[in-house]
Amino acid sequence: MSGADPAGRAAFREFVRTHHPDVGGDPAVFAAGLARFRAGESEVDSRYDAPVRFTARRRGIAALLARFRRRPPRVR
Repeated sequence: MSGADPAGRAAFREFVRTHHPDVGGDPAVFAAGLARFRAGESEVDSRYDAPVRFTARRRGIAALLARFRRRPPRVR
């Protein structure tokens, strides 16, 4: 699957939407399908194997206070 191939990307996304274990798909079928898609892609287009990173975001009053503290002082 090439990054420049819109039909290939659409097929990959449709496969993931229907067969992902989080939406009720079979994990074995999903793993086999991913292997098929990865076998067809080039070394340059391996962005689907990139690591996923999660970052913590402050919410609520803590986020508001953090933004207020980072603000530059007002000049009068």
